[in-house]
This record gives sequence, structure tokens and C-alpha cells, in this order.
Amino acid sequence: MIVVAGGFLILFLVFFIIGIMGMMGTGTRTTWIGFGDRIAIVTIEGQILESESTVRQLREFAENGSVKGILLRINSPGGIVSPAQEIYDEVKRIREEYNKPVVVSMGSVAASGGYYIACSGDYVFANPGTLTGSIGVILQYPVLEELMGKIGVEHETIKSGDVKDVGSPFRQPTREDSVMLQAAINDIYSQFVDVVVKDRGLEHEEVIRIADGSIFTGNQALELGLVDALGSQEAAIEYLADLAGIEGDIKRIRPRVERQPSLWDLLGSLKQTYVETGLFSGPTLMYLYR
Repeated sequence: MIVVAGGFLILFLVFFIIGIMGMMGTGTRTTWIGFGDRIAIVTIEGQILESESTVRQLREFAENGSVKGILLRINSPGGIVSPAQEIYDEVKRIREEYNKPVVVSMGSVAASGGYYIACSGDYVFANPGTLTGSIGVILQYPVLEELMGKIGVEHETIKSGDVKDVGSPFRQPTREDSVMLQAAINDIYSQFVDVVVKDRGLEHEEVIRIADGSIFTGNQALELGLVDALGSQEAAIEYLADLAGIEGDIKRIRPRVERQPSLWDLLGSLKQTYVETGLFSGPTLMYLYR
């Protein structure tokens, strides 16, 4: 019993220290240099936990007159629903308001929220071995009620309604909890399906048939109409340059971070992944391939 309690205390202290370190921030900002017509490359890497940095990069490139098109390189299993939607909306806005083409290049994985964002582009490239699809929604949270009882910890909740503490790790979910969460998941799922139907030009029934969380290779995704072509990032850049009317040598520009990521940045990232969206975050709706 003492060992279990000690382990839980150590885990809490580790998360607390990581949280304090993460709050110190990164102190970075995005800049670019160069002149002449060029292609901007924006990368979405890893789990999508926030949208601010990516939206800022997209907006800056949209407003840069020398940038004639944007390549969105996605290597992500997805993540939290709202950030994925915000990035998607920004790409659509750039295409409509700035009339700049956005081409998507998928890396090793562009699934769930990564695929949701990919649907915003003018044209989507995947490698034959890319893992994509995973159209669906997931919500998970831990239930520690039994563990807390074993170590002699009680947790008191005062609430204004029966489901106000839905997703609490300190009690078992009730039927009312499950009904409410399932309704939210169904709504978010429908939003995903509608995006694929509209942006990929597919029939609703076709999308529903494959939107059960299944993943597909690039080859399979092409056959299903989920992507437009198979090809590398370089092939996507060449296609984008042609779409943007750039002839000859293709100049590229990327966001430039003013300093290299430090240990504090890494710990802050771990804090965001395992604390803010982990053990103590409560239920979080995710477009995520696990």
C-alpha cells in the first residue's frame, strides 16, 4: 500500500515539475528572409495540441507578397479537435481571401485530425506507404476511483448538476455521463464526415462506409478518393509551383526559429502532452489515430 501511495506521489511531483518548467515558455517567434516569387513550406509535426503557431505561420505567409503558394507538409496522427478545425479554417480562408494555392504533402502519417486538415488543401499528395484516414472521434480519460480507495484518499465534489463533473477521474461514469458524451462525439463525428464529403467530392454514404476509424495506405486512399495523387514532397512542390505560375528554379521558404529548442522546450512539450491533455485534463475530444 505504501509503495502504491509513494509511486502516485512521485508521479504527481514529476508532472508538477514539468508543468512549472513548461510555464517558462520557449521565447521563440517565426520569421523569414528572402526576395522573389517563392513557395512557403509549413510543417505540422506530431500530435496537434494547439493551433496558434501554425495559424500564425500560415497568416504571415499569406500576407507575404513574395509567397505565391503554400505547401502544407503533414506528419501527424491528429490531436485535439478544435486546433485541427482552426488550422483547417485558416487554410480555407487563405485560399479564398488571398487566392493562394495550398497543396498538401503527407509524410509517414496524416491521419484523423491530420487528414481533417489535409482536406482543406487544393490538392493532396500522399506517399504509397503513408498511413491516413482514421476518420472518427475518440474520447478517453482515466478512472482512479479504485486506486484512490486503496491508498486511502477521498475526493469530495460539490456540483450544481448531475453531469457537471463528467469525466472526473475520481468516480465511475454514470449512464447520464455516457449519453451526454456520446451525443457530443456523434456531433463532432458528423462534422468530420461533412468536411470529407464536401472537400473530397464524395457521396455521404461512401464516406460513412469508411469512416469507422480505419486507416488506409496512400495507395488505398487514392483508390477511395481520399487523396488526389501519389508522390513525394518534391513532387508536391513542383505541382504547387505550376499551380502558382512559378517558372524555372523553385525558391522555397520556411519559418525560421530564432533559436534551437532547449531542454525547457522539451519538458514544456511533455507537460502539454501528459498533463494538459493527459491524466488530469478531463475528457478531451480528439481527432486522433492511436
